[in-house]
Amino acid sequence: MPSTTRRDRRGDTPPPRTGSDEAETLRGFLDYLRTSIAAKVDGAPEPQVRTAAVPSGTNLLGLLNHLTFVERSMFLGDDVTDWQATFHAAPADGVADVVARYRETVERANEVLDRCTDLGAPVPRPRPGRPAPSVRWALTHMIEETGRHAGHADILRELIDGTTGR
Repeated sequence: MPSTTRRDRRGDTPPPRTGSDEAETLRGFLDYLRTSIAAKVDGAPEPQVRTAAVPSGTNLLGLLNHLTFVERSMFLGDDVTDWQATFHAAPADGVADVVARYRETVERANEVLDRCTDLGAPVPRPRPGRPAPSVRWALTHMIEETGRHAGHADILRELIDGTTGR
């Protein structure tokens, strides 16, 4: 296991201070988690970033690749037929490629969310053939999904090179 020196530690970023508005709070926490996981993957070394560190096959780059597909499915209406495959980045995709694609997807998702004024309304671009969840449900699900995988990413990155912190 790599040793963690003082210079390897990132300071923890506290949760966001948001207004009292429900939408602002949900979006603030989602953006906080999105930023955290992208930073956790950014700069991770090859080939360890795509090497499974646990028996399930989970790898750091695959987590961010998967979240890109989840964002695209939830907010942009993309249809994903093989969710398991989303946990693996293409061999030609480097860390910078996957991080940039995730950030671009988040930007596009936020453009869609910027137009959503009613959390109880259905998401404007639902997945084909599925009933549209409410914007509130979609945001809550993305907080859960991103937070869950951000926790996995914390552990995987520390196992790779000792980097800790949010």
